[in-house]
Amino acid sequence: MTKILIIDDDESTRETLRMYLAEVGYSTFAAANGAEGLDLWKRESPDLIVSDVNLPDANGLEIMARMKESDPNMPVIIITAFDDMKSTIAAMQKGAYDYLEKPIDINRLKISIQRALENRLMSERLAAFLPDEIADHELNDTLIGKSTGMREIYKKIGQTTNTRVTVLVQGESGTGKELIAKIIHYSGVTKNQPFVAVNCSALTETLLESELFGHVRGAFTDAIRDKKGKFELAGEGTVFLDEISEMSESLQVKLLRVLQELEFERVGGETSIPVRARIIAATNRNLEELVRTGRFREDLYYRLSVFTIHIPPLRERKDDVEALVVHLLNKINLKIHRSVRKIGDGVMDMLKNHDWRGNVRELENALTQAVVLSRGDVLEKETIILRSNDGAFKNQLEVGIWTLEEVEKSYIKIILDKMDWNIARSCVSLGISKPTIYRKIQAYGLKRDA
Repeated sequence: MTKILIIDDDESTRETLRMYLAEVGYSTFAAANGAEGLDLWKRESPDLIVSDVNLPDANGLEIMARMKESDPNMPVIIITAFDDMKSTIAAMQKGAYDYLEKPIDINRLKISIQRALENRLMSERLAAFLPDEIADHELNDTLIGKSTGMREIYKKIGQTTNTRVTVLVQGESGTGKELIAKIIHYSGVTKNQPFVAVNCSALTETLLESELFGHVRGAFTDAIRDKKGKFELAGEGTVFLDEISEMSESLQVKLLRVLQELEFERVGGETSIPVRARIIAATNRNLEELVRTGRFREDLYYRLSVFTIHIPPLRERKDDVEALVVHLLNKINLKIHRSVRKIGDGVMDMLKNHDWRGNVRELENALTQAVVLSRGDVLEKETIILRSNDGAFKNQLEVGIWTLEEVEKSYIKIILDKMDWNIARSCVSLGISKPTIYRKIQAYGLKRDA
């Protein structure tokens, strides 16, 4: 009979889990602290462990680490009443199979136990052992949210940081794909190596090829000297390929060869150069659909999607908006030297009810503008300019058919008026330079109201 060890200082939790697991056919043992848990583990040799993080005499992650020193394949499910990004990632880095918050969803626990046991059996058959030691890396809480979707992302990040597996990050624009790539890079085995980002949509095919692989002198007209590409410069770090869906077909073929052969040549060169960097790719488009329509290579898609992280749009995790607002306000205040930290009546409800088609990036932009417009330390509804689903500005512009120039002209005029035509503050709100705003004012014939 499969044996499960439960370690939790809460008696009601221990007994509830023991009774449920016994009913579904498991043999159970329970311990009230870490020392007792280690003793039972040594005597009974359980097949799986369910442990709380906060124990009276030890940290559950430390207990798990000691067990895994002797049995790397031991599946451990961590439970806690205090779930956050940092502890979730730490638990998964240290080898936890799953990380569940209290109160425990019994059905979810049941599924997790079944999968963990199946995974252990498969691992033993394949003789695939985890590393003996996994470093504990410090990581700031830069990725915000406790919704189910975000907790799953934290787990996946923890599973990838100590390997060099290729990762595909998918999500709409503004959801934080590059941020996730950086967290994977800086919290794992690559953290002391370069993080090199390339936007595949920002360069022509020729320039992108040179940017990725480098070139030798004389390879083309402007190649006056040898140049190292991003794959070389990254060394044993990470190459982040943003907007991978925009890569041309010929470059897709060359990237496929890099992934298959782990080597490449500079443009115009003949010497093979080994690839040591891990690749993280990102896209805001559905690659499976592009494969079906013949616009993206199927073999490259399968190479890139060895491990996939899907970021849910902000409109599907409205429960995270409040935490994001608090975090972003702190960030914005530090950046532009303001102290708008209080939130006025109705503001949070308004922000939660907005659709946020531009996701977290749109939320940050709206808050930045609002902080700049605020005359005190309170974020008021009147200072927040939101776009409706058709792209117009709520409470500012009539809903209708607008050209891009009309929207830009009206928006710049709104900001200038709100700032009392203070050019410096208007530039900060708009995110443009003084020469640009003066050029726009002249081009659109904008004037201060009398």
